[in-house]
Amino acid sequence: MEETISLKELFQTLKKRMALIIVITLVAVMASGAVSYFVLTPVYQSSTQILVNQASEEGQYSTSEVQTNLQLINTYNVIIKSPAILELVNKELNLGMTSGQLNSKISVQSEQNSQVVTISVQDENASTAANIANKTAEVFQREIVEIMNINNVTILAQAEVTENQSPVKPQPVLNIAIALVVGAMAGVGLAFLLEYMDNTVKTEQDIEKIAELPVIGVIATIDKSAETANRAERNTRLRGETIGS
Repeated sequence: MEETISLKELFQTLKKRMALIIVITLVAVMASGAVSYFVLTPVYQSSTQILVNQASEEGQYSTSEVQTNLQLINTYNVIIKSPAILELVNKELNLGMTSGQLNSKISVQSEQNSQVVTISVQDENASTAANIANKTAEVFQREIVEIMNINNVTILAQAEVTENQSPVKPQPVLNIAIALVVGAMAGVGLAFLLEYMDNTVKTEQDIEKIAELPVIGVIATIDKSAETANRAERNTRLRGETIGS
């Protein structure tokens, strides 16, 4: 037997379970807000930029020189996060981290066909993030001369700690918005699941659907309180008539 569900039945299900959907959504939103504001530790990010550009003796730059610098950037991106650089950064800043731990805090990016490399550092302390970014750029600029026997790195901008700097994560507003959507979806899904699992017969329409037979009669529900009141009224009236006769 093939069953079909109309839009009206869907809306009726949502209406009947609306309280459940709202409760689940509110719980998800409050849980997300509490975790974002009171549990997760804020993480700050600081960035510095370096320029890969070898000085030309003639004061002019040829296309081949620019292409050479661009090709070197991919190599530089790897060297910046290598133990040869990070161990010196760790030692000079006395961070007490392993190279792997420090590596996980640093990201290196460069735009396509750009000679500018951005070194970004994320840490729970904004000052520490800025110090690591600046020291990494400084150590790399110093050590690349010995590693590749080339001097073509210039520090363009140093990382700074701004007043009232906002953390990059967590993002409470975004987390709450995601929790709102997920909570609503979970509530709707649970509402339909409960409706699907509910096989009790409640209306004459349910009987028609199950028995595939038309309903020819309905037994009305008798209100016992009203029936008792009517019976008492009749008894009172009969007693009055008996006394009057």
